[in-house]
Amino acid sequence: MRVLLIKTSSLGDVIHTLPALTDAARAIPGIRFDWVVEEGFAEIPAWHPAVDAVIPVAIRRWRKKPLQAVRSGEWSNFKRRLRETQYDLVIDAQGLLKSAWLTRYARAEVVGLDKSSAREPLAARFYQRRLAVAWGQHAVERTRQLFGQALGYTPAEGLGDYGLDRGALGAEVATTPYVVLLHGTTWVTKHWPELYWRQLAEQLVAAGVEVRLPWGSLDEQARALRIAEGLQGAVVLPRLPLRDVARQLAGASACVAVDTGLGHLAAALDVPTLSLFGPTNPGFTGAYGAVQQHLASDFACAPCLRKQCSYQPTPEDARRFDLTREQPLCFTRLNPDRVMQQLQPLLPNKRVL
Repeated sequence: MRVLLIKTSSLGDVIHTLPALTDAARAIPGIRFDWVVEEGFAEIPAWHPAVDAVIPVAIRRWRKKPLQAVRSGEWSNFKRRLRETQYDLVIDAQGLLKSAWLTRYARAEVVGLDKSSAREPLAARFYQRRLAVAWGQHAVERTRQLFGQALGYTPAEGLGDYGLDRGALGAEVATTPYVVLLHGTTWVTKHWPELYWRQLAEQLVAAGVEVRLPWGSLDEQARALRIAEGLQGAVVLPRLPLRDVARQLAGASACVAVDTGLGHLAAALDVPTLSLFGPTNPGFTGAYGAVQQHLASDFACAPCLRKQCSYQPTPEDARRFDLTREQPLCFTRLNPDRVMQQLQPLLPNKRVL
């Protein structure tokens, strides 16, 4: 059986789809997947043994310059690639209009979430078969249930298996333990204060643990350099492709992450990770795995699910906190001392491949 999977982005969403592939491969011997994914994340599907072809799209780039996408032939080449293979089924695992639109070019029955289950209800209009999957559960479990209904099996109970071959990535083999600090994220409100990252790095180095800081943008590089400045044992990594970031993560004793795609990648690689949540809810999108721990703020307005903080500090807040460097205030409930205390039991669990 050959299935076309549409799940284009984001990094965390792509990673959350992997356990559903593992379920399908175990339930249906010989099933193979081709995966349509945003070009920036095209490395990840190829790491799963059930995936044959990875079909990149560049929706983010094409939206900015649509005429160039047409004139260059990229759009035509993409449509041709979908049409040249006869699939048994197409699964839109994203439930957005942008993903549903792409299903029009494949030659097979299209299955997706119904209007009550999809993030964008209008997407359901593009599907020949519409399936109900309840909200209020983790994104990984919703996707596993979607695949099970689409392909006619019941996912096994318990945690899903990402199915990644860590050995094939060639994980970093470290002579001393190190912790990766995943400090970059999208929303302003999801950033743990830079002051706290510096204080945590100081505590780790004092405990004899090397700190490694990856980055993916100039702003993230500048922050990493400030966190590591003058601190022996804190290393700012060069800018790395995703596969090399995965190698760094796979060799780490542990990671500390905010709500970010690379935190989900660490989870997929079975790396002990402590994830910090202020405005978002780990019950729905937290790092998923057996060795994942979450610290969620219990601040009065958390989780607010807002990209901009609307909380107005009180005089008591101004007395207790540095309102310049300890923002957003929901993270004051997750200060470096508390994080270090939670992190310490993870440090002996070093994974060596």
